[in-house]
Amino acid sequence: MELKPGMSALVTGGASGIGKALCIAFAQKGLFVTVVDFSEENGREVAALVQKENKKFHRDLRVQSSIFVKCDVSNADNLAAAFEKHVQMYGGLDICINCAGIANKTLVYDDTSDGARTWRHAVNVNLVAVIDGTRIASQIMRSQKKPGVIINIGSAAGLYPMFFDPIYSATKGGVVMFTRSLVPLKRHGVRVNVLCPEFVQTDMVEQMSRKIIDSTGGYLKMEDIINGAFELIQDESKAGACLWITKRRGMEYWPTPEERRKYMVNPNKSKRMLTKNIYPSIQTPESFQKIVVHTLSHNFRNATRLERVQLRLPVEPHSALVKIIYAGVNASDVNFSSGRYFSGNTKEVASRLPFDAGFEGVGIVASVGDSVNHIKVGTPVALMTFGSYAEFTQVPAKHLLPVPRPDPEVVAMLTSGLTASIGLEKAGQMASGQVVLVTAAAGGTGQFAVQLAKLAGNKVVATCGGESKAELLASLGVDRVINYRNESVKDVLKKEFPRGVDIIYESVGGEMFDLCLNALAVHGHLIVIGMISQYQGEDGWKPKNYTGLCEKILAKSQTVAGFFLVQYAHLWQDHLDKLFDLYASGKLKVSLDPKKFLGVASVPDAVEYLHSGKSVGKVVVCIDPSYGQVVAKL
Repeated sequence: MELKPGMSALVTGGASGIGKALCIAFAQKGLFVTVVDFSEENGREVAALVQKENKKFHRDLRVQSSIFVKCDVSNADNLAAAFEKHVQMYGGLDICINCAGIANKTLVYDDTSDGARTWRHAVNVNLVAVIDGTRIASQIMRSQKKPGVIINIGSAAGLYPMFFDPIYSATKGGVVMFTRSLVPLKRHGVRVNVLCPEFVQTDMVEQMSRKIIDSTGGYLKMEDIINGAFELIQDESKAGACLWITKRRGMEYWPTPEERRKYMVNPNKSKRMLTKNIYPSIQTPESFQKIVVHTLSHNFRNATRLERVQLRLPVEPHSALVKIIYAGVNASDVNFSSGRYFSGNTKEVASRLPFDAGFEGVGIVASVGDSVNHIKVGTPVALMTFGSYAEFTQVPAKHLLPVPRPDPEVVAMLTSGLTASIGLEKAGQMASGQVVLVTAAAGGTGQFAVQLAKLAGNKVVATCGGESKAELLASLGVDRVINYRNESVKDVLKKEFPRGVDIIYESVGGEMFDLCLNALAVHGHLIVIGMISQYQGEDGWKPKNYTGLCEKILAKSQTVAGFFLVQYAHLWQDHLDKLFDLYASGKLKVSLDPKKFLGVASVPDAVEYLHSGKSVGKVVVCIDPSYGQVVAKL
């Protein structure tokens, strides 16, 4: 929902704290605001401030641009009357903020009263009034048959226990689960979301121990809360969403995709399944082109050839035929063409020849087998199975990942993005407040690693070679860019990070691996996702001995973890959804190398370009340039 002058909002608890800040923020957008609070003096002051801001948007109004309604939200009649006054004044309701809340000074298990003025009252204000306010607001919005948004103000205390006020924690937890259960209201045009900030400097929070607040990183800025609320209002995809805001990690949605999988009845069904078919019908040709590995060699051009083969129809019962629009290029393409990813001796691997090349691609489903009912023709999908360097490919339908659009940016999110997202979480055990080093950071996967580490609230260090790459990394928010062509990576790490680096996302290998291991902090995690410096050479990839590795990691309780994406297939869809949501909301940038590679025949050129060290961002091949142009216009 786009906030426009003339819309109206009702805010309970609007006389102070978060409620007051939201009232003024709405006024700065030209919205009419009803301030609902028990404090008449503070409430009228806020209403006056709103009117002052509104003069910038509205002149010669016949009605006041803001009114104050004194209300005890725990009194059902008072609350209903407040909503009624708002509708009478402004003719409807676009946004409702249920923000009223109070803390409990006495621990409930030490309370000897009947609770009428203590914990029972807190339950009524913090939870019952939110439920009632949501009920009334949703009924008004549905009756006017216009879209509406309700934001319930929860708390981080609703996501984890708050031992010094169990009642506050219980009520805010109730607000969270109540809100998350209201997703069905979206069908009626009403979206209800919950905002869960940690500590904000308000009168209520200032009564708490400063030690507790400091242990979480200190107070959040009120600006962060406003931005979070506006995101929940303006993002049409958010319904039943819980946005958690902390000083340590910034803004993130809770629960995580992995947590959702634990309770979902059908965890493998993606929300992307419902993508509408807006793509032109695909005419299946009699034949198509693809890249085939015909001899084992780390020289991709020598190992492969372009072949034209007959298209086999009908599609097998449990499979789908996909028209590839874009395919991603990876450093490990040369390992695949040399047979390094197959088990067995050289003779056994050679017996597999010829085999199709390419790890990843996006495209459109052109046809499905008779037993496939969860994917329809015309659905945009991503795939990470062998054979994406082709105009068409037939794969088991269960391996397809529905995506919003078959764009090159989505290709970058596949092997490159998923390796970063899952690798940092699983192998790196990434939290917040850490120092994270990413090597070859301006490449396909490095660009994701630096941004995800930054979004998690970490200090990010990145290595690269070249000014254009350094500029890209600086634009992505990297705290310290080390251009190894101008300065020594070893010297910088030793001087500026004497205590070591907590997490290292390493893809270069060789001397860089040795350097990283020596720079790893106590309890640090070094994630090995590849070793591109060792892939090329006269004899291809040769294993290297790392003398003293065990002794080093033992002495500092360190972890050196290998990460191979294919072993985490059960997490692909959830993490892909997360990456696309971050990209769609503008929180994640996707850098594509500007050099164009068009058609299947250009694949060997693209692979060699990637290994030249000149690429900046993800290298992508447009398999069908003519269809790619059509898709781009949709």
